[in-house]
Amino acid sequence: MASFSQIPQSMTTLFSLYASYTGVMMLLRSIINDLLPQSFRTYICNTFFNLFTPLSTNSTLFIDQYINNMSPNQVYEAAEIYLPTRINPKNERLRVSKTHRQKSLSFSIGKGEQIHDSFNNIKLQWRLSSETIDHEEELYFELTFPKKHQDTVMSSYLNYVLDQANDIKERERVIKLYSKDRGGPGGGGWGSINLEHPLTFDKLAMDPEMKKMIVEDLDRFVKRKDFYKRVGKAWKRGYLLYGPPGTGKSSLIAAMANYLRFDIYDLDLSSIYSNSALRSILLSTSNRSILIIEDIDCNAGVQDREHDSTKESNTRLTLSGILNFIDGLWSSCGDERIVVFTTNHKDRIDPALLRPGRMDVHINMSYCTFSGFKFLASNYLEIKDNHSLFGEIEGLIQKTEVTPAEVAEELMKTDDADVALQGFVNFLKQKRDEKANEVLVVNKD
Repeated sequence: MASFSQIPQSMTTLFSLYASYTGVMMLLRSIINDLLPQSFRTYICNTFFNLFTPLSTNSTLFIDQYINNMSPNQVYEAAEIYLPTRINPKNERLRVSKTHRQKSLSFSIGKGEQIHDSFNNIKLQWRLSSETIDHEEELYFELTFPKKHQDTVMSSYLNYVLDQANDIKERERVIKLYSKDRGGPGGGGWGSINLEHPLTFDKLAMDPEMKKMIVEDLDRFVKRKDFYKRVGKAWKRGYLLYGPPGTGKSSLIAAMANYLRFDIYDLDLSSIYSNSALRSILLSTSNRSILIIEDIDCNAGVQDREHDSTKESNTRLTLSGILNFIDGLWSSCGDERIVVFTTNHKDRIDPALLRPGRMDVHINMSYCTFSGFKFLASNYLEIKDNHSLFGEIEGLIQKTEVTPAEVAEELMKTDDADVALQGFVNFLKQKRDEKANEVLVVNKD
């Protein structure tokens, strides 16, 4: 062990060696900077650094909340929607929220929290992080996974997250009912309310075979995007609902909207004064929607073909304008559209509107049948089996024109099934007698 007297001499020697080393390094640095080009020096430094840096087996993708601090990043938004479905009891930092219209609590991950996911046997880890830029906190997701699966994650997994988020949004989306605001020629803009109509196909009083046909047709339509594109047709479907008032046309439309999760646009042609106004209105509607044109037979412009001239097409609504929006303009208006026309008098509609490609499916909304009555009795009175009055009711319904709306009104008058059914029998007899009296009066005249 060195004595205290030897320490100063040792320190002097150490400082001398350090000074000599520093001088040599500075000389070498000067020589390298003067003789070697910058690109070669950078290559040497990177190579040296990589030799002493352990290779990572993971890759990390950074998903910013905004693109160029302006446009929302769809991948970030999709992750926000998708990741709550992967929350498990091990997660410790969660955000909770609920709006007035939500039926249950919503959870999302907190900053710094990690979410684990699996895709095609690939283990992935999500983490919500943030950084401060110009005094503003900006959030981003870190997605970490084994480097050998980078191609699969970037080409398949992220698209899977986007698709899952879209499905979740469709399931949770609030359906809107849009109507045309009054205000100037052709009306003002679209006003909307939430469509909270509870009717579904399961609760719709309609012939079971007809109901099955409609559901299958809707399913076939929404799955055929590639087909419509391949054959060069606009991705749309036209329905004509015809029959007397009260036969359930509006109820069927509500069931269609709830089934498809499509918004509804209720268009009153009487408020549209020109073809140009019609074009502007249709361009303001969205994809995945149902456009309703009620009482198509009652519009004067649609009925009057004699004045359907090119000269007047920009100053008034004409049949050619209607046909053009169905066959021509509709193709450029958007995709996945359903047009529903309603009428109480099918025979009054111009044949040009009735052909396939415009009104593809014609649905007769007829008077209530006995099977429809039993369905309503099950819904309103919870009668699951036959009732002693069913036989009499079946005979009366076959001879009486009664709408589903009238049946529902009679069954709602009391919760006592026996009293309600007896009241309905009396109602049917009264309608039968009134009809017989009308026939008698006509015969006398």
